[in-house]
Amino acid sequence: MDGTVLIADDDRTIRTVLTQAFGRAGCKVHATASLTTLMRWIDEGRGDLVISDVVMPDGNGLETLPKIYQMRPDLPVIVISAQNTIMTAIKATEASAYDYLPKPFDLPDLMKRSARALAQSRRAPRTAASGQDDAEQLPLIGRTPAMQQLYRLIARVLNTDMPVLIFGESGTGKSLIAEVIHRYGDRRGMPFRIVGATEMEDLGQLPEILDAARGGTVLFDEIGDMSAPAQARLVRAIDALDNHGPRILAATQQDLAAAVEVSHFRRDLYYRLSAVFLQVPPLRARIDDIPLLAEYFLAALDPETGAGKRFAPEALAEMRAHVWPGNIRELANTIRRIALTCPEQEITLSDVVTALGPLAKKQRTRLTDSGEKLGDSIAMHLRRYFDLHGDALPPDGLYARILHEMEHPLLQIALEATGGNQAKCAALLGINRNTLRKKITDLDIQVTRRRKMM
Repeated sequence: MDGTVLIADDDRTIRTVLTQAFGRAGCKVHATASLTTLMRWIDEGRGDLVISDVVMPDGNGLETLPKIYQMRPDLPVIVISAQNTIMTAIKATEASAYDYLPKPFDLPDLMKRSARALAQSRRAPRTAASGQDDAEQLPLIGRTPAMQQLYRLIARVLNTDMPVLIFGESGTGKSLIAEVIHRYGDRRGMPFRIVGATEMEDLGQLPEILDAARGGTVLFDEIGDMSAPAQARLVRAIDALDNHGPRILAATQQDLAAAVEVSHFRRDLYYRLSAVFLQVPPLRARIDDIPLLAEYFLAALDPETGAGKRFAPEALAEMRAHVWPGNIRELANTIRRIALTCPEQEITLSDVVTALGPLAKKQRTRLTDSGEKLGDSIAMHLRRYFDLHGDALPPDGLYARILHEMEHPLLQIALEATGGNQAKCAALLGINRNTLRKKITDLDIQVTRRRKMM
């Protein structure tokens, strides 16, 4: 790797780590805790790559991106941020950031992205930001790697015309993602129409729907339920669209690729809809987001219902342990029910157990009782990950990256199952206790020691 890297972050540890990493890679490095200093360096013509945090003592890193582009159009900027929301990814992309990574980031991954940035010219700029700050109120939130990957993909497809197929279980927020794509893309001022099963089967409504959404966006919800005749009509309608037609989005909880293989879904329609494939992870695959979502839903309740209420740590731990077959929708309804029935300000473990009901324990073991092998589930997700990159391959270093992303939830869940007892956890995992301690530190895992309830 060759070039000069400018680093702006108010965290001294991050500055030190990145300075050493890029120095070992053969780069010259200038690091600062000030955006003012960074902008002076850029104005002086220094640097071949910028790595900048968002929240800095003297400003906002995202707000400086247009200024950097105006001063140095060919200077790539990689944004790193602890504000791991969908809007951070969207704003970074719209402001022409070369790339966006959430904190804590994987250092080898950042180094590979930086090497590519130094080797190629800056991407073409996106359109100006929409300025709709209320998106932070949308419940599309999460800090897990699965959600961060989804955020980056959404941000990259916002201002394209490509059809998008959104796949996920019921209650994961597929319609919400479609709305975000419309509201923050370049069609946001045009109509947004959701077409349900009844409308999809109506012979006469389809042309009217597409015409009414002209220039905007149409979401075909649960498109896997569409009959064969309706599928044929939709293929013809899509082929007949001109340049002013609506952008086509589709959502489904069915595996359409498998449905194509058994002739339950038209192959030509599948390829027309899946130019971009977005997979929404189920809640059980992002358990670290459950406390964040629970706090969000509690705060969003009517003041008379949820004002001042808070979760006890044991209550949040119980919600993390639940399978949530209804995903985010089930979580939101459960929080509402708990807030209505809990008379005290603190929501306890007992309140959560009562709200989840007698089926909760059975639901915890539903996945292991289903007969599905863990390897089969992992293979399915890996195939979808490769599919997301189309004809290109994923970034190099996939083996280490996959193992790293699996390791964190494995240790987190094992620690929770053993009540935070590291000796028991090490024995459960079959690793040395010192090794476990090092991994806990390296992965920044919070360990809470508690007595197990019998």
